[in-house]
Amino acid sequence: MSQKYTVAISLSIALHLSLAAVLLFGDFSANTPKPTPTASPMQPIKAVVVDRKKIEAQVNKIKKKKADEKKRLRDIENRAAAAKRKRIKEEKRLKDLERQRKKKVKEKKAADAAAKKAKAQAKAADIARKKKEREKKIADKAAADAKAKRLKEERAAKKADELRKKKKAERKRKEREARERAEQEKMLEEQMAEEMANVQQRRQHQMTEIGRFTALIKQVIRGNLITDRSTMEGKSCKLTISLAPSGFVTNVMFEKGSQIICAAATRAIYKAGTLPVSKDPEVFKEMSKISLTVEPEF
Repeated sequence: MSQKYTVAISLSIALHLSLAAVLLFGDFSANTPKPTPTASPMQPIKAVVVDRKKIEAQVNKIKKKKADEKKRLRDIENRAAAAKRKRIKEEKRLKDLERQRKKKVKEKKAADAAAKKAKAQAKAADIARKKKEREKKIADKAAADAKAKRLKEERAAKKADELRKKKKAERKRKEREARERAEQEKMLEEQMAEEMANVQQRRQHQMTEIGRFTALIKQVIRGNLITDRSTMEGKSCKLTISLAPSGFVTNVMFEKGSQIICAAATRAIYKAGTLPVSKDPEVFKEMSKISLTVEPEF
């Protein structure tokens, strides 16, 4: 197809170039017929003026058209070549696909045959396996029954042994608890007796200390007491004294007795200001409020 177009275009271009050359370089005056004497008068011949620029423009136009035609032909040839390459490539791709398809078909047939064979083998193996499973199940049941019987006997024996041991342990525990309880009771009794003795001893000590400090306080009061035999003889006053830990007198309260002696004793107490007290906190606690009876001596 491309050779046919090329020949036609070449002939067209040659024809146009020949025409242009004739028009450009031809001598038209030599061919003009000369008048003869015998000839009849002729009409004046009109001179044809050839425009050189127009001819050159026409030639250039023809050249450009030729170049454009060549370019078009090249484009056609390139597209044809590309189409041919694409067709060849597509044919190759299709051939490759066909080879792959045939290969896959062959592989599938081989795989199907292998699968069929494997399936048959698996079926035979499954039948054999199920047979072995049935045999094993029967054997396992027999073994399980024997084991269950043995375990039951062992549990019964173990239970009896555990019960015996439990009773023995319970008996020992009760005996141990009885011994421990008796020991604890004895120890508690001893502790209580010891504590009672300590308490009694402490109480006795406290009472002794309280009595001693009460006597000292009375002695201080007597030392500061102003007496009057005519009004005080045979009379007494009971009062309560509140003391600070230092022995400082914080308060004096009458309880009963002679007002005269109570008033004189109060003055004597406040005159002393501080009375003797024990440094022992427990003893002081008992005598922080001390009650005593004041009896003047004559």
